[in-house]
Amino acid sequence: MPAQNRKAYLRLTIIVAIAAIAGAALFEMPASPVTASPGPVPEPTRTRRRAVRVARPARYSQFPHSAKAHRLECNTCHKFPSPNWKQVRSEADAFPDITDYPRHENCVGCHKQQFFKGSPPAVCSICHTNPGPRNSARWPFPNPREIFDKSAKGRAAESDFAVTFPHDKHIEIVAAANRHSDTFIYAAFTREEGEESCVVCHKTMVPQGDSEDEYVTKPPANIGDAFWLKKGMFKSAPIGHTTCFTCHNTETGVMPDGQSCATCHQLRSAQPRPDFDPKLWARTGVADKVMLDAWRTRQSAGAFRHEFASHAELACSTCHNVLTMNTADPSTRKVSIAACAMCHATATSDDGGALNYEIDERKANPAFQCVKCHITFGKQPVPESHIKAIRDAAGK
Repeated sequence: MPAQNRKAYLRLTIIVAIAAIAGAALFEMPASPVTASPGPVPEPTRTRRRAVRVARPARYSQFPHSAKAHRLECNTCHKFPSPNWKQVRSEADAFPDITDYPRHENCVGCHKQQFFKGSPPAVCSICHTNPGPRNSARWPFPNPREIFDKSAKGRAAESDFAVTFPHDKHIEIVAAANRHSDTFIYAAFTREEGEESCVVCHKTMVPQGDSEDEYVTKPPANIGDAFWLKKGMFKSAPIGHTTCFTCHNTETGVMPDGQSCATCHQLRSAQPRPDFDPKLWARTGVADKVMLDAWRTRQSAGAFRHEFASHAELACSTCHNVLTMNTADPSTRKVSIAACAMCHATATSDDGGALNYEIDERKANPAFQCVKCHITFGKQPVPESHIKAIRDAAGK
């Protein structure tokens, strides 16, 4: 081999050796002093790398707040107030609020790889309607809900959060405010004493009133005893910050204020199964998202109608334990069968109790479906609590 070629070969051998040593050093080096493991670092074999890739999420088109890496302080990504807070609501109704998505720098720190993967990158679709260099249009931010719910994304969205609202701390405030303003109604728990403070926030949704049309949408011609959504089924509730920020804001100093997100917004825990049929909801053709949310969280009698004459005459506290109710805790929202049994369980079936009738029918025919109160629960075995309510009504 000529001397010149031998020198070139020697240089190439030295370069390869240095690269190999450097590569080995990189594999042995921890990612950073903060994340370094005190024990030996396993050899990064091909099999191990493949296992890591399989374990990673396959899609990035959603942002689950419940993911461990996402459980950060809210103000890490959401800055109060958003730059567009004066534009999303009319000038007369605008107030400082978080009304826009986080900026790119909040995302790219962890998801730089996903930002440049795919055409378009899946991660961009979380905020953008049609991701691309020529289109920066974004979905409406989930707040205000009045705008978000009308979008294609909003109609299908389910929040990662439950809002905790302690009713006991607010009833007295509403009652006190009534002494100085006609805006609020005095808190009471029987109709004889006056209307409840509950009606300040909770109104009958799509009331039938004096109309002869009792259904929200036209039912099938052969509806029979099958359920179809009727008017006056649900009560409304505040769905955004407008009502809350009337008192809770930096000017009044009433805490929590608009920057204390985590005080009210808590990650949603496992929810009990509701008495709700999503296929039935789709057939009704009802587009009201607030009504949908109210129905698919009903864990008692899914067919209960607030506007029904006998129900409308009752105080809210007849069925709801208002003083212990916390909206983030499903167990405190559940209506006890004892509340229903006051009217619908009688000593004997001949006395007209609806609960008596349906249990008798189930005893005679195990395939019988209870439909007077339930939508999906009526197919299940009769709970012991229902049978006990009949015994209690009979004094046994």
